[in-house]
Amino acid sequence: MNNLLTDARHIPTGPSFPTLCLNPVTLPAPDRGLLLELRITAPLTPPSNDRDLPILLLSHGHGPSLYIPSKDGYAPLANFYAAHGFVVIQPTHGNSRVAGLPADAPGAPFFWRSRVLDMKLILDQLDVIEDQFPAIAGRLDRSKIAAIGHSLGGQTVGMLLGARLTDINDPAAQNVDLIEPRITVGVLLAAPGKGGDSLSDFARANYTSLNPDFSHLTTKTLVVAGDADDNPHLTTRGPAWHTDPFHHSPGADALLTLVGGKHGLGGIAGYDARETDDEDPDRLAITQRMTLAYLKSALDPADTSWADAAKALTDHAPSHAHVTLK
Repeated sequence: MNNLLTDARHIPTGPSFPTLCLNPVTLPAPDRGLLLELRITAPLTPPSNDRDLPILLLSHGHGPSLYIPSKDGYAPLANFYAAHGFVVIQPTHGNSRVAGLPADAPGAPFFWRSRVLDMKLILDQLDVIEDQFPAIAGRLDRSKIAAIGHSLGGQTVGMLLGARLTDINDPAAQNVDLIEPRITVGVLLAAPGKGGDSLSDFARANYTSLNPDFSHLTTKTLVVAGDADDNPHLTTRGPAWHTDPFHHSPGADALLTLVGGKHGLGGIAGYDARETDDEDPDRLAITQRMTLAYLKSALDPADTSWADAAKALTDHAPSHAHVTLK
């Protein structure tokens, strides 16, 4: 894609490497009602120590495509992160139209609790995964685990990072705390904002689980939002709704705002996905490169990738995006 880029090409990424893909990977999940299917993408030739690869959990959204939201989607992100040194693990959550849970199963349509538990299950069974696949055995760094989620996946990851949830129609879902301390950094891409009066009448009546409390999100987090990401079927507040995790959580220390960015953030869900409502090579590349840089520096304080990328963005692509820090 580099030949399609203009200003975004100035944001450094470091060297890239060939990748390998393990697909499908299945994990037993007795309490889930269905095996959990995964895709794992990893660098074939790592950038440094072969036994020191950080882990990145990637949570898909609730988009309209039949196949893309499953483990087989988000190739522009999964392949990019893996080519730059991460072991990317993508679950097929319950709301996926392929290999997901039945539409009438408890927790439908979002399966918000099941989605969070999927990620915890993966971390619980890293040994099982390595035992099945010698190609990655012994290569995972359990001390460097991050998570990234798009749209509804952003809510999933937000809960792993400490955000709490109250479903006003479910007495058993009040101030739910499912923080995952093994995850030490996160990225929220076009994540849902606050509930209550911030929701449209339709969403308030039908999506009662879109009611997060960000005040407990204490894990280091980058929030990414498009300034044209207006979802009137969900919120009355326009694009600003997606910046709530930054403004209302103590852990989110950076906000990347994509100028002209809609919910697809340039095309992260797939090169030809229906979700890609704002296809733009530079916007996609900025999303890829800035999130990569943030993850690298957040997991390794000695790594200057984030500072270098932020400077390059300011110097070469200020009309495309900007960073706000706390």
